[in-house]
Amino acid sequence: MTSTTLQGKRIAFLATDGVEEVEYVQPREAVEQAGASVELVSLKPGTIRSFDHLDHSKAYDVDVTAADADPGRFDALVLPGGVANPDFLRADPDAVAFVKAFFDAGKPVGVICHGPWTLIEAGVVGGRRITSWPSLRTDLTNAGANWVDEEVVTDGGLVSSRKPDDLPAFCAAIVEEFAGRR
Repeated sequence: MTSTTLQGKRIAFLATDGVEEVEYVQPREAVEQAGASVELVSLKPGTIRSFDHLDHSKAYDVDVTAADADPGRFDALVLPGGVANPDFLRADPDAVAFVKAFFDAGKPVGVICHGPWTLIEAGVVGGRRITSWPSLRTDLTNAGANWVDEEVVTDGGLVSSRKPDDLPAFCAAIVEEFAGRR
């Protein structure tokens, strides 16, 4: 049975080459099964290549580039991890501006693993309680965040998790947050 918790909601997934496949696929499936429509926003048109840890995996079609995407068309944003993906995103001014627009508008955002690198670049983690892949602890702390080692953390519309093992809790938390329940 398909839930309609997110019926009528539009969710943007911002990712590029090097995205960790399970961190893209499982959250996307979770929000789609809850009734949301999803668009893949990326740095360039065409396709992006995911990774399964450090091995190349599948390709995914891009719906719109960050330069052309209107954050106002979306109700929420998900930033999957992988090491290369957020590193490329944080170096792209259009991707960073796209992310910042969600925070400026008070829209919910889900981020996992290395994904918070893009949040740091957007200047939106100061004062927030957040988790991530452990190697980002210093980066997040230096950016003013309160880093914690927990499976899933929700703080003012921001849902974060550490790693692929946390995906069940992360997926449940983003669906709940995106549905507007607190």
